[in-house]
Formats: sequence, C-alpha cells, structure tokens
Amino acid sequence: MPVTATLMLSSLQMKMNTGSDDKGNPIIRTKTYRSVKTTALDENIYDVGFALAGLQMHPVDSIRRVNEVDLEAE
Repeated sequence: MPVTATLMLSSLQMKMNTGSDDKGNPIIRTKTYRSVKTTALDENIYDVGFALAGLQMHPVDSIRRVNEVDLEAE
C-alpha cells in the first residue's frame, strides 16, 4: 500500500556535554529550538546550529534536524 508523507513540523536540536557523573560517564543535555521553517535547507539549519554552538557554555556534540511527518495511505 503506497503511503504519502507530508512534512508538518521541523526543529533544531543540539546535544551538549555538560560534564560527567560520579562514574565518569558523560552527561548529555538536549536543547531544542522549535518552529523551524519546514522549507529551510539542511545546510542553513546546520549553519544556525553552528553559530548557536559558539554561544553555548558547554561543548556541542551534535546538531540535528528533527522532522515530524503526517503519514496517509493513498
């Protein structure tokens, strides 16, 4: 059965290393910026994430784009 995916929402997520726990394991926190235009290019979202990473107190481990889609059977 064919399915159509329609992009509904997009957000930018940055994962940051905020330190380590008592066992030495890294503590990773996620900062999410919602309401990113669904038409924005991946390169532009990365560039914004990279610029925001420079303003963060903790080092950024990853920059992600998270898309939410609506699935419908045709």
